[in-house]
This record gives sequence, structure tokens and C-alpha cells, in this order.
Amino acid sequence: MSDAIFNLDAEVRSDLGKGASRRLRREDKVPAILYGAGKDPVSLTLAHNKVIQAQEFEAFYSHVLTLNIAGEKVDALVKDMQRHPYKPKVTHIDFLRVDKNKEVTTNVPLHFINEEKADSIKIHGGHAEHHMNDVEITCLPGVLPEFIEVDLQAVELGQTVHLSDLVVPEGVTLVELAKGESHDLAVATIKTAKGPSVEEEAEEGDSEEAASEE
Repeated sequence: MSDAIFNLDAEVRSDLGKGASRRLRREDKVPAILYGAGKDPVSLTLAHNKVIQAQEFEAFYSHVLTLNIAGEKVDALVKDMQRHPYKPKVTHIDFLRVDKNKEVTTNVPLHFINEEKADSIKIHGGHAEHHMNDVEITCLPGVLPEFIEVDLQAVELGQTVHLSDLVVPEGVTLVELAKGESHDLAVATIKTAKGPSVEEEAEEGDSEEAASEE
């Protein structure tokens, strides 16, 4: 994955309002705003083709980006992105300024791994039910992970993985979990699937074979 997706050229705009935003979109530009870090908000425009390419990568939403604004490089996170209801168009972006010495709070995606290797699924006929797709974290920008893995290989049938079971990088705090034990939310559960398990099918096959031999 090229680092180019994390570097975007932006221009300061002074023509504000809904009418101005509509004109920008017709020119294949994306209106945006940059705020935070105790500084005044700045209205920006970005090239739509660059944004649409970058947003195809999952890391775009959780990685610290560099905005090149009039020769100045600004670190920022995507905090909100608005899209056209049916066209493949980004209509507005909210960027949050990032100070490398101050913690940020943002959402990062969860990657569920080893489902196909879990005995509870492969042998016992269970299936994984995902209760959340991302998680809110707090950390310094330098240790911000692009995603957090949820390893399901050793999860047994009927067992639930909670936030407290997740392995997060040093310096990263799960926001909900920091609120107390009552916020130890469910992340995924291995549930019994409908129909016979692999073991049950094997036993049924053995019984039918024995019956035919008789």
C-alpha cells in the first residue's frame, strides 16, 4: 500500500455556504473542514479523484494523514465523511488536527481472524456472530493501530469474546473498557449453527454404513 494515500493536497477556501459547496462538487472537488488542537477551523477543498482513491483503503479511516495546505504539512484524522446517497461520490469530510504529544480518540476496525481454523466452527458446526465491527480507542498518534485483531481460533462453542479479551498495543486504551467492568462489551460469539455438525454427520454416516452391511 503506497504512502501516497496518506498524503493529500488541500486548498484553503473562502467561498462558503451550500451553494459554494455544490459548485465545488460539480468541479470534482470535495469540500472539507479542518478543526481541533485549539486552533480555528479552516475550510478546505480536495481533489475528488484523490479522495475516492484513498478512501478505498481501510487504513485511510484510522491512519494519521498528512494534509498539504499552502506549503504547510498538517497531521490529521478523518472524523466524518459524508457520501452521496447512491452515486460513488464523497460530498464532505471533517478532519481533526493531530498533535503528536496529545492523545486522540478515534475508532479503528476489528479484524476477525482464524474463524476457518476454529474447532468450534470447523468440527462442531458453530458459526461466528460478530457484535461489533470497530472499537473506540484512545492513544498517542504515534501508536495508533490501523486495526485490532480478534483471534477466534481457540474460542469454544457458546463462548463469547469480550473487549477485555482483546490484545491491544501498548499505550492504547479501549474507551468503553476504561469506563468499568459493566462496559466489557461482547465482541463476538461462537453460536451453534442449524443442522448437524461435522461430528454428527460422520456418526450418521457410520450408522447408515453399518445398517447397509446388516
